Amino acid sequence: MIRRISLLLPFLFVVSSCSKKQETGIPVGQFGSLTGAQATFGQSTDNGVRLALDEVNAAGGVLGQPLRLITKDNQSKPGETSTAVRELITRNKVVALIGEVASGRSLEAAPIAQRSGIPMITPASTNEKVTETGDHIFRVCFIDPFQGTVCAKFARKLGAKKAAVLTDVSKDYSLGLAKSFKEEFVKEGGVIAGQQSYSGGDKDFSAQLTAVKADNPDVIFLPAYYTEAPLIIRQARQLGITVPFIGGDGWDSPELVSVGGPAVEGCYFSNHFSNQSTDPKVVEFVKAYRAKYNTDPDAMVALGYDSLKLLADAMKRSGTTDPAKVTATLAETKDFDGVTGKITLDAHRNPNKPAVILQVKNGKFAYVETIAP
Repeated sequence: MIRRISLLLPFLFVVSSCSKKQETGIPVGQFGSLTGAQATFGQSTDNGVRLALDEVNAAGGVLGQPLRLITKDNQSKPGETSTAVRELITRNKVVALIGEVASGRSLEAAPIAQRSGIPMITPASTNEKVTETGDHIFRVCFIDPFQGTVCAKFARKLGAKKAAVLTDVSKDYSLGLAKSFKEEFVKEGGVIAGQQSYSGGDKDFSAQLTAVKADNPDVIFLPAYYTEAPLIIRQARQLGITVPFIGGDGWDSPELVSVGGPAVEGCYFSNHFSNQSTDPKVVEFVKAYRAKYNTDPDAMVALGYDSLKLLADAMKRSGTTDPAKVTATLAETKDFDGVTGKITLDAHRNPNKPAVILQVKNGKFAYVETIAP
């Protein structure tokens, strides 16, 4: 028995050493939709965060230590985010959080982070209520009032005088975008010809689209996620609706084209980033991403990348990983040079950034123009 125990001791030491090695570094939590209905959002964001993590750690980490990323999957389901965030804070003792893409899930997480005094950076939740939760909540993306305004201005630029709006009433994201689009379109001299609604997960939109067709709009604003947008547009084309659709950044997924096919050709959407940019920083980023993942980055990738880089930068500037001090330093961010543009946070911890308009052209997302705030 003594000999058996002595033989096990080296093995136990190795296991213990490996376990300790895995626990080294500064713990940073990430929560997102890695599986489920909006999985491409979470997967793209995660890829961007991990590319940034590799670069930060290869350059020596932060304050002499590597960053250690701990990721939780909320499966794109309501309720799962709060469980994941509580675990990251109480069990994993993270000093900061990155997440989510969907505004509804960020609104679920933000109060927990705020109460716990942990800084949270959302890469892509555009609903303005997210950062209103409290002073520990930040974002690197523009907000819905700006994005809706951009879409309305672009619709008028296309010559549209009448617009129909089709809103997902189950999503804070969709409601926020619809509101700002309608206000700006009317302000710009346009008319909202009709408004219809549906709920995320619906498959048959024939009743709403029949009503939209009767309204005879010049353009249809569809602030949807990629899970419903291509289905809606396909059904619209089957009903003989030929006018262009305009959407927001929730369209940004390969599934828009793979599911929508020829129906989505010629449609437009606002976004945070174009991988066709000739900015040297973006060119280098696209090159690095291709080398790691063998594909081109989308906007969620770029926003995830900027989120991790901004967090690392704030830790370096504050000289500590103490959550309260990192929060204070994040709030002072000015002219941070991200791949999605220079980030200066305002008093509400929102960045003042331009948006890009992309068009579905030959099955790809082609850059159209940049619209400044």
